[in-house]
Amino acid sequence: MTPGAHPRPAGLLARVFSTDHKVIGKQYLFTGIFFLFFAGLMALLIRWQLAYPFRSVPLVGGLLFGKGGIMGGEHYTMLFTMHGSLMVFFAVTPILIGAMGNFVVPLQIGARDMAYPRLNATSYWILFAGGLVMAASFFVPGGAASAGWTNYPPLSSDRGVTLGQGQTLWLLGIVLAGTSTLLGAINFVATILNLRAPGMTLRRLPLATWSYFFTSVLNVLWVPVVAAALILVLLDRVAGTSFFLAGANAPFEGGQPLLYQHLFWGFGHPEVYILILPVWGILSDLLSVFSRKPAFGYRVSVIAMAAIVAVSGIVWGHHMFTSGMSPLLGKAFVLLTLAVSVPTALLFLNWLGTLWKGSIRFEPPMVYALGIVFVFAVGGLTGVFNALQAFDIYIHDTYFVVAHFHYTLAASVFLGSFAAISYWFPKMFGRRMNARLSVVHFLLSFLLLNVVFLAMFRMGIAGMPRRVADPFVYEYLQPMRGWSVLAGWGTLGLGLVQLLFAWDFFRSLRAGPAAPANPWGAATLEWSVASPPPPHNFERTPRVAGGPHEYGRPGPGGRDWVPQDEEVSLT
Repeated sequence: MTPGAHPRPAGLLARVFSTDHKVIGKQYLFTGIFFLFFAGLMALLIRWQLAYPFRSVPLVGGLLFGKGGIMGGEHYTMLFTMHGSLMVFFAVTPILIGAMGNFVVPLQIGARDMAYPRLNATSYWILFAGGLVMAASFFVPGGAASAGWTNYPPLSSDRGVTLGQGQTLWLLGIVLAGTSTLLGAINFVATILNLRAPGMTLRRLPLATWSYFFTSVLNVLWVPVVAAALILVLLDRVAGTSFFLAGANAPFEGGQPLLYQHLFWGFGHPEVYILILPVWGILSDLLSVFSRKPAFGYRVSVIAMAAIVAVSGIVWGHHMFTSGMSPLLGKAFVLLTLAVSVPTALLFLNWLGTLWKGSIRFEPPMVYALGIVFVFAVGGLTGVFNALQAFDIYIHDTYFVVAHFHYTLAASVFLGSFAAISYWFPKMFGRRMNARLSVVHFLLSFLLLNVVFLAMFRMGIAGMPRRVADPFVYEYLQPMRGWSVLAGWGTLGLGLVQLLFAWDFFRSLRAGPAAPANPWGAATLEWSVASPPPPHNFERTPRVAGGPHEYGRPGPGGRDWVPQDEEVSLT
């Protein structure tokens, strides 16, 4: 056996508990897809309630909500709490970081595995345990958590409105997910810094790998902060402490509910970049591959990502402009938040520079990538309004904010996940998905998600509040009923379209056409090995001779790209 190689697992148990990063990446992928489906169903129920408040839910209402099939206000709060929590921690994070990061990063840097394979497997099973705990919370007396995905005290305390055990299980599940993320982040940092192949200098790293490095740095810095806050809330619930309880709710003096908000958003805003940075890195590489050009401004893109990491931890206050913050302190957070837009704009301009005069190939990963460019532009531009204190006070906790972060995160991450899956599916499974179905799936998804989120912007400008089961009890919102119905039917259509992708994905696993080693003509190292890769990744340790985006000049055999591990004479 090749030194450092994994033996091919001999039995089912060995395959399930494998330490091979490729197997673990696939485990993360299927887990994330399951929770994406689960949380997506909750989104459909949420939009039904907002379109047709307190009317019987078709088909599943009787099963979920009892006789009459009508969703109560308590059910609604549980649904939006669990929808956001599962999407962020158990769907997006496993798919983009756990699955794509685990599978791709060691291959892209020429390593045989992650730095700590057993730790890698442990991090997955901790996440899996957290998912079981979250699922179990639906079946305890009192139902699942209902304090919102932000978990603000005193709502999340046992003296607030969440008296059942569901909120306690929610806290435990999120702490387990955070522990998994932290262990994985340490592994990514150690792997990228220490296991690069000979010649793979930092300046030759693909931008996707750079994005996973910066994502992991943020996770190492900020996940312990939110974990500490959640553990303190857990102690307030089960041990009689009062870290975040004050006044009549507190068994002891000295608690401060507002402290929790500072701790949560200290993590919460870096979390935005934790989720979106992998999409930016993947997008930067895909635009280069399918424009057949070197990534424009490679060094500037790396510096921009580093600047975002540095500034993202000191802008949390713009989430708290309505908390009684001093206007002078608010002004500082306004300036810092606007400063983050500078490196973000540089990244965006680099994407446009890569596309400019490129020989664009409209393969499925590329059409998803082009969609990301558009939806992130909308999300980024509307974020400027949220950064302005005077305007934010008006739109805070309205559907304007919901639309903004769904464009920035949900739409960008949604399309980014599909771009990554369609791009690396041939490498992961040795088969290809149906290109025509993928393009149809993109076009319908892109149209419908814009219908849903643009309708949310319209409702938000009108002042429609979020987290209210029936906003139309307020007379001033009656003109918004039609927009809410439009968003509801758009969400239903968006959900149904995903069945097309699911069918193609699972059908292609067994019956898709066999994929060659490098179907896209890509230059990075993962495409230099067979599809799927052997257990030990590389027959020999590659020696890197060039950058990750050597496109547009002919190589041997008339190719228009030069693989990273191939030396080409320029004479």
